[in-house]
Amino acid sequence: MLVPNPPLAERQLGTTGLLVSPICVGCAPLGNMPETFAYSVAEEQALATVRAIFSGPFRFIDTAASYGDGESERRIGVVLRELGGLPPGFVLATKADRNLQSGDFSGDQMRRSVERSLRLLGMEKLQLVYLHDPEHQPYEYIMEPGGAVEVLRRCKEEGLIEHLGVAGGPIDLMSRYVETGLFEVAISHNRYTLLNQEADPFWDLCQQRGVATVNAAPYGSGMLAKGPRAYPRYMYGEAPEEYMQKALHVQELCDRHQVPLAALALQFSLRDTRIVSTIVGMTRAERLDETLKLAQTPIPAELWEEVEDYLKLPHH
Repeated sequence: MLVPNPPLAERQLGTTGLLVSPICVGCAPLGNMPETFAYSVAEEQALATVRAIFSGPFRFIDTAASYGDGESERRIGVVLRELGGLPPGFVLATKADRNLQSGDFSGDQMRRSVERSLRLLGMEKLQLVYLHDPEHQPYEYIMEPGGAVEVLRRCKEEGLIEHLGVAGGPIDLMSRYVETGLFEVAISHNRYTLLNQEADPFWDLCQQRGVATVNAAPYGSGMLAKGPRAYPRYMYGEAPEEYMQKALHVQELCDRHQVPLAALALQFSLRDTRIVSTIVGMTRAERLDETLKLAQTPIPAELWEEVEDYLKLPHH
């Protein structure tokens, strides 16, 4: 018996009115961030990847001001200019960031971040902008009058931003932001994978509040794609021993059923009906078709049962 493949038809992104694919192309590594990902991405490789994205199967793209401190946005912008703008039907999301040199997370910095994104991408308006990594300053500071959130809302009123989201790490903090009712979309990263399900209650909260959900890094930043032996890293650092042992055991289960570990890890996120889209980082043109194939790989029900039993996964 096989579990039906998740449909790759486009979905409504919550209340935004935007239609997005259930897989979103993550462009963080295209910013050439070897200190984060432990590998570099040269300019020509990045541009070839971006060109492939705009003729590929996924019409939702995710970047941020902080990815390579503008380099990811700049490279995307080079291709957008070649194409004469964002092709119809594509949704391009970016994130407003603190100043990476000074740590400035003020309202003024949010405006500078948004204006630089518009300039680098060559766009007059940004479809979706997330408040990014707000854990770097106290909640009260980010939310104060004239602060980061108020200025982002002002940018929305001025027509620079169409929709506002929040993207970050700690689940308790992310929940506080969602509960304000000010955000239409929320991203959690590295916290809903085969090895870590911290975000499980967060998806429920977002559903209750009518906030669209996006799950980033279903591979734990690479380990569940390349395999724990080949890439023993999780969330941009050395993988904890507990995660290594779990990943090695799940790899064995996958091998027994002749299913790629990456297919299981990706579909763990795709099959959760609470999640609108799943962000997968890509650095080569061929990754697009490879990812589509992983999304459509048949997975025996017996494998899901064995994995759920071993990892005690939440049932959704």
